[in-house]
Amino acid sequence: MNSSVAAKNLSDLPSSPVTLIDSHPAPQRLPSTLALKHQLPLDASLTAQVAAHRQSVRAILNGEDSRLLVVVGPCSIHDPESALEYAQRLASLATEVSDQMLLVMRAYVEKPRTTVGWKGLAYDPHLDGSDDMVGGLTLSRQLMREMIQLGLPIATELLQPMAAGYFDDMLSWVAIGARTTESQIHREMASGLHMPVGFKNGTDGGVSVACDAIRSAAHAHRHFGIDRHGHPAIIETQGNRDTHIVLRGGHSGPNYDAQSVASVNASLDKHRIAARIMVDCSHANSGKDPLRQPEVFNDVLQQRLAGNRTLIGMMIESHLFEGCQPLSDSMRYGVSVTDGCLGWDGTERLLRDAVHKLRYR
Repeated sequence: MNSSVAAKNLSDLPSSPVTLIDSHPAPQRLPSTLALKHQLPLDASLTAQVAAHRQSVRAILNGEDSRLLVVVGPCSIHDPESALEYAQRLASLATEVSDQMLLVMRAYVEKPRTTVGWKGLAYDPHLDGSDDMVGGLTLSRQLMREMIQLGLPIATELLQPMAAGYFDDMLSWVAIGARTTESQIHREMASGLHMPVGFKNGTDGGVSVACDAIRSAAHAHRHFGIDRHGHPAIIETQGNRDTHIVLRGGHSGPNYDAQSVASVNASLDKHRIAARIMVDCSHANSGKDPLRQPEVFNDVLQQRLAGNRTLIGMMIESHLFEGCQPLSDSMRYGVSVTDGCLGWDGTERLLRDAVHKLRYR
């Protein structure tokens, strides 16, 4: 052989036992996904409700339901009390606008960080760097269950695939973020999820990675993973065709305008992907100014009213009060600790105005 390193035969390997010495401290074990689901179960009526909400989202994606899909809520949840107050307000509004909109609440308990920072309620529920992930997972599931009990469909971004199994039975819609849409691991995970999934375009604003992700997630996969008992396992998925693209802008600016949407539709058609687009009104589309989200929302709404049915929905980052704040010992109630949000008053006004336009178009 040409290589300077010769392959060893199995008979040449040492036959005596090898002792593995691990000097690292023993890690804290998490409960299995099955154990936490047994601790905080969904009863039959809530399970049926989640299934119905998922089907409603699918019907919008497939053009069988003409309503607008709106994923709305805090950038991230850090305070269960304010999150539940928001959920109560949203549940009431959702009933009033249900003829024109399906409102889905953002229940984001994981947050991607460009470098370092608070990673979300599931990681650090005490907001003090103690990283009580057992408590965080438990609190997150409990909070999501309370939101579902209000009658709301809920959504989250699945960032850490190992965490997905703690919440996957509760979610009606899932986002895969701009930084993870290109990840093979997240595409494999999405292929096994039983709810619709939105893949965000890349941080550069390009949509090719999202198109690739949609095509990959539609296929069956076998991949390394963790089973519901917490053991390493070969996971086999059937593929998920209930996927779509989420436009969030990029380094070069927004991509929600009519010309950009037409270009995205052309890319989807080229890759033989169903044309169904959600616009994230935050991030680069609003120049990271939360108070510009209504401008984005209304532009997209006008495109839809003008006949563009490929625009199936929008996403809004919204909390009880507008803006954001750093983590501190004296934080304001109902204000985001991650990205800045539109306040509830502005959000309610925006959605009510939109419903009026949709009803009397």
